[in-house]
Amino acid sequence: MKKYGGIILVGFLALIIGLVISIQISTTQGTDPGGLIPLAKAQGFEVELKKVRAEKEVILQELNTLEAKMEEIKKASSEGDTVAAELVSEVDKYKMSAGLVDVKGPGVTITITDPVADDQYGEAYSVIMYNYELLLSLVNKLKEAGAEAISINGQRIISTTEISLAGDNVNINAVPTAPPYVIKGIGNADTIEATLNIRFGIVEQMKSRYNLGVEIKKSEEVLISRYSSVLVFRYAKPEKVQ
Repeated sequence: MKKYGGIILVGFLALIIGLVISIQISTTQGTDPGGLIPLAKAQGFEVELKKVRAEKEVILQELNTLEAKMEEIKKASSEGDTVAAELVSEVDKYKMSAGLVDVKGPGVTITITDPVADDQYGEAYSVIMYNYELLLSLVNKLKEAGAEAISINGQRIISTTEISLAGDNVNINAVPTAPPYVIKGIGNADTIEATLNIRFGIVEQMKSRYNLGVEIKKSEEVLISRYSSVLVFRYAKPEKVQ
């Protein structure tokens, strides 16, 4: 009887241990980033992201087509009508100011590169990314110098643009970016260059303090693309004129 009692006890303990192990395994698979469920979810998110990006491209193409048709209608309706022509001119001016159209003109192209990687940080470390506030300072200096349109790595800088560190990237307009950074500014090229190269200014700080490579190139024609996302105002509303 004692013999069978010991076997029953061992079996009962084995059953409990088995249940504990099975629960532990199922819990681990549900929470571990390397488990099968999170991997499947990640793959699903990747597919969904590609789908959304494709849909965005289609919508942007349709938007460009509609805007082209709108331009034709505006031109046709404004011909011979001075008031309509002035209104069209005002609309175009405000669209440029808001960053909603492609623009071109004289200006500068600034290229910022990281210093050569050393043994302390290695190639994975980016000086300009971890000191991304320098990009903010540079944008402010461009505005101070009278730049009428600015972009960083193809991202148009508008009133709602954010520049922030997110993981291993610097997000600009919620789009991940990485070095080298190419900043374009349209305006008086000589004035912009002089403002940026002023003694103890932003460019000198980048070079001397952070050992960054900064190249400023003036050009008679700089192309800057429009803001590619959709502006959504959740709280701000136009004030009605009484």
